Amino acid sequence: MKIKIISVGHKMPDWVESACAEYLKRMPREATVEIVEIKPDKRAAGKNAEVVQEAEAKRILEVVGKDYLIALDERGQEVTTRQLAERMTAWLGGGRDVALVVGGADGLHPDLKVRADWLWGLSKLTLPHGMVRVLLAEQLYRAWTVINHHPYHRE
Repeated sequence: MKIKIISVGHKMPDWVESACAEYLKRMPREATVEIVEIKPDKRAAGKNAEVVQEAEAKRILEVVGKDYLIALDERGQEVTTRQLAERMTAWLGGGRDVALVVGGADGLHPDLKVRADWLWGLSKLTLPHGMVRVLLAEQLYRAWTVINHHPYHRE
């Protein structure tokens, strides 16, 4: 299974790149993770948030294809790490690749949220994109360690 973190935005600080790389290199071949950056649409004259979201959604869906789509949204379902590990186990058995989508500054287009197989809320807080990438990479690794009874995760 491949997991894609599809994130609207680019030019992340070095600390984001190195933190993500650290967790992604720990993932096994059965659950590789890659980060795909989607260039943000510019808010030029005459472009409102919906127009920007729609343009970004089209580019996101081109990358998603038939993957199991998880849209990150502050109103999405919050889960514990153990619950995430249970979901990851289901993804592994589902036979589809997984796409985790992080929206741009204007958020995700409503149609993309409707199309999503799951709306996941990391926090009720608004988080910077770089922090979300690192958090996702770490939690995916942590969930993998829970599935495999590795001592990384302690309760």
